[in-house]
Amino acid sequence: MSDPAVFVQHDAESLAQAVSARLITRLVDVQSSGRSPQIVLTGGTIADLIHRAVAGSPARDGVDWARVGIWWGDERFVPADDEQRNELQARAALLDTLPLDPRNVHPMPTPEQTGNDPDLAAQLYADELARASRPGDHGAVPTFDVLMLGVGPDGHVASLFPGRPALYDERTAVAVRAAPKPPPTRITMTLPALGRSHEVWFVVSGPDKAAAVRLALGGAGVIQVPAAGPRGIQGTRWLLDQAAAAQLPPDLPRLTST
Repeated sequence: MSDPAVFVQHDAESLAQAVSARLITRLVDVQSSGRSPQIVLTGGTIADLIHRAVAGSPARDGVDWARVGIWWGDERFVPADDEQRNELQARAALLDTLPLDPRNVHPMPTPEQTGNDPDLAAQLYADELARASRPGDHGAVPTFDVLMLGVGPDGHVASLFPGRPALYDERTAVAVRAAPKPPPTRITMTLPALGRSHEVWFVVSGPDKAAAVRLALGGAGVIQVPAAGPRGIQGTRWLLDQAAAAQLPPDLPRLTST
């Protein structure tokens, strides 16, 4: 697993533009090698800015979107038309603007699809991950090319919250109940699944995330700070704005700072 590399942009908007350009380049590179890339999306304010930046980028036409697989690291277990859903946010800002193959888009199941059973929803997503796994993946999860994660002020990633049972779970996807932030019921990939990506990108913006970023990069334990856990097989990148990077140790290398 790779050591983290830190990149800092001036503000949230410039961060979104930089991540957008990096993502498009990564997708083009993977397709140039003859593979169909698999990416994992996250939710939240900065994710929405990134989605809109990709949608508005002229370079996006260099990607064969019909050969891109789309997954989610976690989802709020709310009705399909609820604006809290990460899927709905991504579709409105980006996915509905792209010529995707619907068979390659893998949203997490909704309460309507599962009789309001989050455990069934998690199992169905685990099954879908397993079906997409190839012999070379050596497990029940496809090896993603890019997995994007936001970080909460408490250090949570996806819907893995500090000290909660899901952090210990070895399954690939699980239900989360009584989450400490609304909505309380969620579906999430687990740490073993989140670690099955060539590159893991933590995309973090805002001063309320600065302490969590410092702890995650400063050697905190994964049970106390879940963001300290996921690492990419080839690369782990912390893509920050200056506000989120404000508490980083001054001697921590930053590969870009604008």
